[in-house]
Amino acid sequence: MIHNLKQEIESVVPEVVEIRRDIHRHPETGFKEFRTSQIIKEYLKELNLDSIQECAGTGVIATLNDGKPGKRAMLLADIDALPMEEKSGEPFAAEIKTAGHCCGHDAHTAIQLGIAKILAQHRDEIPGSVVFLFQPNEEDAGAQIMIDDGAVEKAGHPDAIFGSHNNPTIRLGQFGVVPGPAMASSYYYKIVIHGKGGHGGRPHMAVNPVDASAFVLMAIKNMLTAEQAALEPTVITNCMIHGGEKEITIPETCEMQGSIRCLHAGHEKVHARFREVVAAACAINGCTCEIELKCGNSLLYNDPHLTELSARAIEEAFGEGCIVTEDVKAMGGDDYAEFLPYMPGIYIWYGTADDSGEWPGLHNPAYRFNEKAIAPFMEAQILCVMKYLEE
Repeated sequence: MIHNLKQEIESVVPEVVEIRRDIHRHPETGFKEFRTSQIIKEYLKELNLDSIQECAGTGVIATLNDGKPGKRAMLLADIDALPMEEKSGEPFAAEIKTAGHCCGHDAHTAIQLGIAKILAQHRDEIPGSVVFLFQPNEEDAGAQIMIDDGAVEKAGHPDAIFGSHNNPTIRLGQFGVVPGPAMASSYYYKIVIHGKGGHGGRPHMAVNPVDASAFVLMAIKNMLTAEQAALEPTVITNCMIHGGEKEITIPETCEMQGSIRCLHAGHEKVHARFREVVAAACAINGCTCEIELKCGNSLLYNDPHLTELSARAIEEAFGEGCIVTEDVKAMGGDDYAEFLPYMPGIYIWYGTADDSGEWPGLHNPAYRFNEKAIAPFMEAQILCVMKYLEE
């Protein structure tokens, strides 16, 4: 265990804040994080780590104590910004309008660099090795692309992975930790309904795919309420319907898009039934359809042992009541989950809300990261990794 950890963290926090604000001013979206990636690599080089490797273009994987006997733990931080204009009003707000760090990945990146610095200063005290993975394009499934580019192999096949995210709905100094399903799998669907075009005044001579889309919506709702088990959370949300170009012309096709989210392991069954229900609803209206499903992220499942170990490490440092389990599970997703088939993992929410102001939610243009959360964020991550390596 690292003695005087709190004091060491406090000495590093100003540096972390400076890096975070620099990255925040210059946001870069998925796989365009060239400047951010360069900052990461240059900082890590100063720490004299065993290896620093590029992965999937802008991704970075660095290893401390490579080859040292013991377990290998991997920490993950996402580095990308969102393709949206920031309206936080911060003095260090984004200098461009086409991207903004409205999810806090700038803070995640800077915090992991600070953690790497502290652990590198105590490399002889660490009973094992630590991998620092900086992931691009989290907002659009960048993890799988890193894996396809050999991330697991480049990281030396870690024994466990530790993921985390800031959360402005949880109080500062509190941590959201739950075992088992923690964040839903998310698959994006696209349905193209094929009918028969014609004149709006002669609908009997056409087959209207727009009408069929209404039946599809009702069929999906009925499937959820009548067939899906209430204790297996499932959400199907249609967010786009596009059909037709003229108010008097029945179109040939109508397109629908949305997502299917499952906070349980039975998503394959849900997807199969979804295909059946959609096809049947279209057929009733004399239409055919094409259905595409794209994986946004898999189910995020927290390993029970790592969950208990991490919660214990955090509670020992921050006291009773710091662990939050209510309203922690989410139907949103994180592609951190794509690493879990290769190693057990734990994903922790770090609270950032306090009474010093309003803290808009993630992906809100007015989102702000509370920099008071940096020190507890760093301490909890270090304690969890050290406890895992020492057990």
